[in-house]
Amino acid sequence: QVQLVESGGGLVPAGGSLRLSCAASGRTFAYYTMGWFRQAPGKEQEFVAHISWTGGSTYYTDSVKGRFTISRDNAKNTVYLRMNSLRPEDTAVYYCAATPKSGSYYWGAKVDYDYWGQGTQVTVSS
Repeated sequence: QVQLVESGGGLVPAGGSLRLSCAASGRTFAYYTMGWFRQAPGKEQEFVAHISWTGGSTYYTDSVKGRFTISRDNAKNTVYLRMNSLRPEDTAVYYCAATPKSGSYYWGAKVDYDYWGQGTQVTVSS
């Protein structure tokens, strides 16, 4: 089992920045691919980014490329999502997820992930 707890969400004006954190406990965090998803009101949950267990491979959905950066610190069992140039359309609940699947592949489907956090709200005002 892996337990995930997100933090760092909040209210920020358009153009602002936030850094989300996801602290993991349980099984060996270092060997899990970690992902971030988000769900806006009335919309389906969507993939945002994921990072391989080494940190050497990352993927982003097109709408956040160049603005968001996913990173991880395996010594701290934590994955981060740095969000810059935030837009009102980035408003959503952001979820951290973990999967034992590895390799430099695209793991952007919800079904790829076995463990989920409870989510943290990000609200971007216009």
